[in-house]
Amino acid sequence: MNIRNLFKKIFLAISAIFLTANTTLAQTNPEQNMANKKILVAYYSWSGNTKEVAEAIHEKVGGDIYRIETEQTYPEEYRATTAQAKREINEGFRPTLKGKVNNISQYDIIFLGSPNWWGTIAPAVSTFLADNNLSGKTIIPFITHGGGGEQNTITDLTAQCSGCNVSKDGWVGYQSRTFGISGWIKDLNLK
Repeated sequence: MNIRNLFKKIFLAISAIFLTANTTLAQTNPEQNMANKKILVAYYSWSGNTKEVAEAIHEKVGGDIYRIETEQTYPEEYRATTAQAKREINEGFRPTLKGKVNNISQYDIIFLGSPNWWGTIAPAVSTFLADNNLSGKTIIPFITHGGGGEQNTITDLTAQCSGCNVSKDGWVGYQSRTFGISGWIKDLNLK
């Protein structure tokens, strides 16, 4: 065997290894896994922070985007809103929402966003969960906060989402900061 044929065989062997590695990576890449899924990014935002994060996620994953809105608006003043939110959470109040997602059954993956209000999800998100049959769907939470972190937001969302597959790897970010969202989406373990 001459040296030229030996190099040719080594090159083909190395090429086969790289091709196999790239195929395996593509099969575990969440963005590719999401490409075959119908995606919804749904969110509630009072101040606009969660909206900004929702839009950044939507830009990366595509699909549809839906803003969860209450029929009755919250006060514009921050302290009045936090007082009302605390009262609603303590009473288990579920505000009436404007509109509904058309044909929610079509979605496979739902990125669901909420601000952290008093250590849990906003009452509007609780209403969204109660009003929609999300059984069997993959729910990926994303939470914004003003310093409280995750607290019980993802735990409470999981408890309220009957029959859902809620990702334990939700996004938790300070205010409207979106730094790291691309990496987070790539690291999601979606099947």
